[in-house]
Amino acid sequence: MATDYDAPRRDEVDLGEDSLEELKARRADSQSGAVDVDEVEVAESFELPGADLADEELTVKVLPMQTDEFRCARCFLVHHRSQLAAERNGELICRECA
Repeated sequence: MATDYDAPRRDEVDLGEDSLEELKARRADSQSGAVDVDEVEVAESFELPGADLADEELTVKVLPMQTDEFRCARCFLVHHRSQLAAERNGELICRECA
């Protein structure tokens, strides 16, 4: 439950003075009438006009790792040598993972 830390604090004596009707009204106000919706399910139901990409084929040219690049042993991404932070036990570590 969310707590408003900026609100003035009430004593235990003040808390006991709330009537049952006030507490029920406060509870009803704080509850939302909206139902939780799974965003993935909603997104799958949308169909964009002209967006039938079923027969499309992606063509991407993959280049091999260059001589001035290395693969980080922690994140497994290929970085330029200028991003090399450390070498531990023969493993190259990038600056982001170090």
